Amino acid sequence: MAAADGSRFEEFGDGATLLAANPDATAIDIEDPSVSFGHQPRHPRSLRREEDEELLGNNESDETELLAGQKKNSPFWTFEYYQTFFDVDTYQVFDRIKGSLLPVPGKNFVRLYVRSNPDLYGPFWICATLVFAIAISGNLSNFLIHLGEKTYHYVPEFQKVSIAATVIYAYAWLVPLALWGFLLWRSSKVMSTVSYSFLEIVCVYGYSLFIYIPTAVLWIIPQRVVRWVLVMIALGISGSVLAMTFWPAVREDNRRVALATIVTIVLLHVLLSVGCLAYFFDAPEMDQLPAAVTTPNQTVAAARSS
Repeated sequence: MAAADGSRFEEFGDGATLLAANPDATAIDIEDPSVSFGHQPRHPRSLRREEDEELLGNNESDETELLAGQKKNSPFWTFEYYQTFFDVDTYQVFDRIKGSLLPVPGKNFVRLYVRSNPDLYGPFWICATLVFAIAISGNLSNFLIHLGEKTYHYVPEFQKVSIAATVIYAYAWLVPLALWGFLLWRSSKVMSTVSYSFLEIVCVYGYSLFIYIPTAVLWIIPQRVVRWVLVMIALGISGSVLAMTFWPAVREDNRRVALATIVTIVLLHVLLSVGCLAYFFDAPEMDQLPAAVTTPNQTVAAARSS
């Protein structure tokens, strides 16, 4: 105890000596919590970079990689490896669906809903549900349009299921694959460009398609104006989710490249929506032409038989 008091008096004596040598100096106690040091001014570009990292969640990338390594340590040819991609609870799925239906400006879908645990469960079943919703609604729409016509004979068009499945799953997998490769290439060219993982991009695209499930059901309404209004609403919601998610990842790139990337993402989304509406719901029904058109030979044969 005496030794500790002696060391404190020695420190006090050294401090008094220094103050005597330089009376204008200011003494600061580093243990005083009320003392705060001034921050150095930061460059605006560094501020933009920190803002992007906060928006994209890059400050949690080390923890995310650590968790991913703990969860996905099985070989890729085993069932346990792919089982981790479907390890998601109902609350997370509903929360991500809600986030895709209510996009908030300035909020990144990946950081808020996906980055902690990207999954394939939601995207897979959303795409499957959308396939059957489009195919069934297209058949019902065709039936309702011709309901009451004496010459009309309803024939289910089962080929619409396979066509819808090919289009939806190709879009939900091939477009994210191309976008992932492009972002990976640009991140190697421009150091400030941040890329997403392939699983995160697939997750964003899958959940962004959920809005088209109720839209496809409402497309049964046999009014072309109503259908186009519905498709514009769905495009605005899902397109804004994609644009607000991928814009922070490319805005540090060349201005033209960044704008071209976002425009391409939105145009492909528009092409999917308009193509599905035009093919499955607004296509002309050619199967009614043979029943309505009769040749002179058929008329003569019918008269002789009577």
